[in-house]
Amino acid sequence: MSQETVTITDNRTGKSIECPIKKGTHGPPVVDCQALYKKMGMFAFDPAYITTASCESRITFIDGEKGILLYRGYPIEQLAENSSYPEVCYLLLYGELPTKEQMENFKVSIFQHTMLHEGLLDFYKGFRHDAHPMSMLVAVVGGLSAYYPDAMDIGNPEHRNMSAIRLIAKMPTIAANSYKYLIGQPYVYPRNDLSYVANFMHMMFSVPKEKYHFNETAIKALEIMLILHADHEQNASTSTVRLAGSSQAHPFSCVAGGIATLWGPAHGGANEAVIRMLQQIGTPKNIPLYIKKFKDKNDSTRLMGFGHRIYKKHDPRAKIIRKVCHTLLQELDATQQPLLKISDYLIIDYEITLAEQYCQGFVCWNSTSQSSRESCPPIPITSPCG
Repeated sequence: MSQETVTITDNRTGKSIECPIKKGTHGPPVVDCQALYKKMGMFAFDPAYITTASCESRITFIDGEKGILLYRGYPIEQLAENSSYPEVCYLLLYGELPTKEQMENFKVSIFQHTMLHEGLLDFYKGFRHDAHPMSMLVAVVGGLSAYYPDAMDIGNPEHRNMSAIRLIAKMPTIAANSYKYLIGQPYVYPRNDLSYVANFMHMMFSVPKEKYHFNETAIKALEIMLILHADHEQNASTSTVRLAGSSQAHPFSCVAGGIATLWGPAHGGANEAVIRMLQQIGTPKNIPLYIKKFKDKNDSTRLMGFGHRIYKKHDPRAKIIRKVCHTLLQELDATQQPLLKISDYLIIDYEITLAEQYCQGFVCWNSTSQSSRESCPPIPITSPCG
């Protein structure tokens, strides 16, 4: 019997199968149990893919226990500090950071596809004036498939590459147009003389009547945010795109499905849920009542924005986001924003709650074998939002 296998035995019948063990560069090994149904007539039951690997990947690695996030082997902290968003896109697509020449060619290929077909702009006129931006993004990205029916062969590397380039290039234009439509301002066409992020901010915030003045700190902050969220392993939206893509549907339609998944408050929509929560709290004086409702097991109140299901120790992106956020807010003289003040007080109350729960569960035994509650050891508390 091979040592690189796991044996699964049906105790009812005594029948067994050997499942090979596969090892990756990082992380725990996996058991290949594809033969389970064929040889034993059973399926594996694993809701939410908690212990299931659905594919092999060389792109992203997460160690939630240790708080590690790697893109193609590079720590996210290094990429956020030293790379641009297009460089990270190149890394994720092709496996290596680009040379100067490769980067220039990549930028040119993106610049060639930043504009939208004029017919697609009429799409926006069908939305309500108060439509949710994500609903617009789902519709317009899905609509791209009607304008680019040529790159549909998932088995063709050139088609895959062209679809990726078009999406990277057009997504800022689509997002900016959605924003402009909702505030009633004219669309701003992309400029190829600007960086990827600066061009996005130009399309979002410039108006025809005056020159737009760029804030370099804001550009850097947005660039870092894009890098930090460029990929996150086999999450819900990625899995949705892969599942839809398995039918060989148009790539843009598949990505539209992924965007719909991203919209949910348990995924990318969590940041919107945080804002709604802070608005619901209203003022710092209402925080104790909100925390009390959160601690009540019979109450459905949730505390949004604290922690991540994957990261058990800390989210490596949180410290970076906090630093960037405070730098930008200080430069904009916006540190006294009402929602930010509520957030700061909420973090303090949340940390106190964690400490209380920790101490309640920490019982020390003294030398006389009597139960006594001694001073709880210090615990490091960090909040992803703080």
